[in-house]
Amino acid sequence: MKSVAQHLEECLAVAEPIAPFESGLHDALGCILAEDVRATIDVPVADIAMIDGYAITAQDIAEASQDNPIVLPVTDEVFASTTETLRHVDGAAERVASGARLPQGADVVVPLDATDHGIARVFISRSFSEGAFIRSQGWDMAAGRTILEAGTRIGARHIAALAAAGRNRVVVHPAPRVVVMSIGDELVQPGRALSPGRVYDANSHALEASAQQAGAVVYRVGAVSDDRNVLRDALEDQLLRADVIITTGGLSYGGGDTVKDVLSPLGSVRFDNVAIHPGRQFGVGTLNEGNTRIFCLPGDPAAALVSFDIFVRPALRKMAGYLHTRNRSIMAAAADSIESASGIREFLPVRVGGNPKDGYEFGVTGAAENPTLSSIAAANGLAVIPEETTHVEAGERIECLIFTD
Repeated sequence: MKSVAQHLEECLAVAEPIAPFESGLHDALGCILAEDVRATIDVPVADIAMIDGYAITAQDIAEASQDNPIVLPVTDEVFASTTETLRHVDGAAERVASGARLPQGADVVVPLDATDHGIARVFISRSFSEGAFIRSQGWDMAAGRTILEAGTRIGARHIAALAAAGRNRVVVHPAPRVVVMSIGDELVQPGRALSPGRVYDANSHALEASAQQAGAVVYRVGAVSDDRNVLRDALEDQLLRADVIITTGGLSYGGGDTVKDVLSPLGSVRFDNVAIHPGRQFGVGTLNEGNTRIFCLPGDPAAALVSFDIFVRPALRKMAGYLHTRNRSIMAAAADSIESASGIREFLPVRVGGNPKDGYEFGVTGAAENPTLSSIAAANGLAVIPEETTHVEAGERIECLIFTD
């Protein structure tokens, strides 16, 4: 029987990062940068006013005060949309809007609340140091400077920085294309009537959502028959569009479960029992001459969800170019004592509460020995009980993986 660590290692081994490509900004959202990005221009491209006010020189208002305001003629008005560069007139002031290019020679912007808002001339009642309320050229980004590093997951704030720096295309690792299918003749789509011996297909919907949350582009096939020919055709139909296929169900030793037989001629897939609870049997490998990775998960809904988080999510993150693939975890104290089987790594649905200052505590949702969908729905994480641990005392701190949603 394989350990959880060994199976995770095999899942990561097949999950090589997808080759990077150049993408437009819109399509790059959510992707991982595959290169350092440098600014193509200075931002701002010239000295600009931070606020509405008057452009002057600090020397001209060095003696300004409430009792002794300095009066200067206003020679021009500059807007953020003004394209030409004006030259400052010594002993005068230019009215400037926030974001406007500063007239050459001016070294201070006096805010409106330090003036009488004059139009032809302005009374200035305070002195300011050189550089006050000015954003100098390149203050935010300098041309040629690295503004984003490889490995950054591109969000809205990164799109803003890229666009401001003049970049309209970047090299990224694309999101993996994932096909999800549930296997079993007993499965019915939610919303349809159930007949005896049938159950609703929760797994394909749950795994579709999980893969989307992991950043993948997901295609849900839904329930596929156990019939060998139907299953083989369904798998072969997906090979061209899938970087990854995730199956759930069809792994038992009963005669009606055909996944192993069907996959054998299509690629290299290994099936093993894994020392994990919930779950037991899993498959991992490649199809389509190594171009498509496949992860075979149990049909039990709770086991499928837990095993996705433990094995598949890290693999998808690696394929997408993430530098760190581990799930986020914290240490938390058990609210009650817990019994665990020896030699099995257990992942128990738990509700974690607390804060960094006072510490965290968790309670198991549902029955520890039999996790269910309702107990997972009530949880916000998974407590990890190591293989060698058979008893956790109340108050004992153990690792808890925190759900990403």
